[in-house]
Amino acid sequence: MEKKHFLSGDEAVAFAVKLCRPHVIAAYPITPQTVIVEKISEFVASGEMDCQYLHVESEHSAMAACMGASLMGSRTFTATSSQGLLYMCEMLHYVSGSRYPIVMVNANRTIAAPWNIFGDHRDSLSQRDSGWIQFYVENAQEALDVTIQAYKIAEDPKVSLPVMINLDGYVLTHTYELVDVPPQELVDQFLPAFQTTNKLDFEKPKSLSFSAPPEWQTEFRFQQFEAMEIAKEVINQVDKEFGRVFGRTYGGLIHEYCCRDADYVLVAMGSVAGTARIVVDQLRAKGKKVGLVKLRSYRPFPKEYFQDLGQRVQAVGVIDRDISFGYEGAVYSDVKAALYRPGAQVKTVNFIAGLSGRDITKENLAQMYEPLEALALGEKVSEIQFTGLRWT
Repeated sequence: MEKKHFLSGDEAVAFAVKLCRPHVIAAYPITPQTVIVEKISEFVASGEMDCQYLHVESEHSAMAACMGASLMGSRTFTATSSQGLLYMCEMLHYVSGSRYPIVMVNANRTIAAPWNIFGDHRDSLSQRDSGWIQFYVENAQEALDVTIQAYKIAEDPKVSLPVMINLDGYVLTHTYELVDVPPQELVDQFLPAFQTTNKLDFEKPKSLSFSAPPEWQTEFRFQQFEAMEIAKEVINQVDKEFGRVFGRTYGGLIHEYCCRDADYVLVAMGSVAGTARIVVDQLRAKGKKVGLVKLRSYRPFPKEYFQDLGQRVQAVGVIDRDISFGYEGAVYSDVKAALYRPGAQVKTVNFIAGLSGRDITKENLAQMYEPLEALALGEKVSEIQFTGLRWT
C-alpha cells in the first residue's frame, strides 16, 4: 500500500531513486539540485540503500563515473543543474553515443550571465541534440513516478538511451506537497533488475566507446535516431503499464486538457501546466473554446501529435522558458515545424516567459490566449511576444 509523504520535488526524486535500487550514485552538489543527492546520502548512511555512493569532484566527473559504472553493467543515477549540466556536456554525448541507459535529474536553472540561481529551461534545452531523452514534469508526484518510469524506458533493449528528467528549479525542487510513495515490492514488480549486453564481459569480450571512421559514423547516428523513434512507443507503453500497476498515468509523450473542441490552445512544459489548467477552466466558464497541451517529452519530439493537432485547431501558442538568440524559442521552432503543412491554416505565436525564475501568473496566461483568439478571427499579431517585459 502506498504511503503519503510531505516532500519537496527534490526529495520525491530521492525516494524514487531509492526504490529503483541503483548500484552507483555519482553525487556533486549544485543549487537547486543539492537536496536530491543529500537525501540519497542519508538513505545510504542509514542502510536504506545498498549502493556505491561516489562524492566526485565535478559534474564532468559525475557523468564520467556513471558511464564507467554503466559500462560494467550497473544501474546508475546522478543529478545536476544549470552550469553543472553544461560542465558535463562532453560526457553527455559520450554516454548517448555509447548507448548507456543512465538516468539523471536536472533541476532547471537559468544559464549565466547574468548569474542567477532561479529556474528556466535554457540549461536543458541547450542539450537538445545530445542524444538524451528529455522529460519535463509538472509536480513532485510526477517527478517521483517519471523517475521510476525512466529506468524502464532507458533500459529497454530497443531503446538503450539515457534519460534526463527536468524539474523547474525552486517551483518544484523546493516546494512541498503530499506525494504517494509506492511500496518497494510494487516497484520491484514494475522494474526488474538491470540486465544488459552492452557492458564489459570477460566471457564475451567486446570494444566499447571506440573510434569510428567516416565510413561508419552515419550508421551509428542512424541507430541512435532509430532508437529515439522507437522510444516514442516505449514511453507510451511504459506509462500505460505504470497506470495498471500504480493507478496513475500521464499521457505518455503529451497530455491534452480541453482540446477536443478547442479553437486555440497553449503548449507548455513543466510546472506552468498546472496554472494553465486553472486559466483554461476560467476561460471555458466564459464560453471561450481554449485548451492546453502539456508537452511531457521534448526528446523524442511527438511530431505526429502536432501534425494532427494542426488539423483540429485554428491557432497555437507556445510558451518557451528559453530564447534562441537571433531566432525564437527552441520549443516553438519544433512545434511550428511539426504543425506546418502545405495550405495550413493554423496560426502560431511564441510567448517567451518565465526566464530566470520570473513568475508566469494566471493573468499572464489569460493574456496569452487573447492574441490566439485574435489570430483565429483573422487579425494580425506579433509572432514573438515577451511576456511581462518591463519596456516595449
